[in-house]
Amino acid sequence: MQQDIFEQFSLLILKMSKIVQKIKALEMVPFDLKAVHVMILYLLRMHREGLSVSELCRQTMDDKAAVSRAVSVLRERGYVVPDDARLAPVRLTKEGEELASYITGRAACAVSEGGVGLSDEERTRFFCVLETICCNLEKYQKKLLDESGSKEEI
Repeated sequence: MQQDIFEQFSLLILKMSKIVQKIKALEMVPFDLKAVHVMILYLLRMHREGLSVSELCRQTMDDKAAVSRAVSVLRERGYVVPDDARLAPVRLTKEGEELASYITGRAACAVSEGGVGLSDEERTRFFCVLETICCNLEKYQKKLLDESGSKEEI
């Protein structure tokens, strides 16, 4: 029984993550961008003062090389400034703001479609439960790291 719960939980979370990544990629086809660009644009829209590459890495949970490459592409396409993200926070340009606004709207559509058949109460409860599971797993991960004596996450 416990194996079935682990398998169901792991596979559903993995499947949902893969589907979300594919949706992001499909939404970016008209702009010749990739899924990795979606969260960067979205986060920059939420933080109008800009974010450092390190903060973007932390919030997207992507490695620095991937985020730096994505920011470079966005800069080359005129969606973000400055020219050197090592010296100043990355911010949206007017064109970047327009694309980020589009992304926000499309994300709302995806969330709405994903929640079809759920009441507002069920949706709220789902996110509360999901956040609790995530926090508990982060604590468990930290415990395992502490027990292993490792200073780095795997």
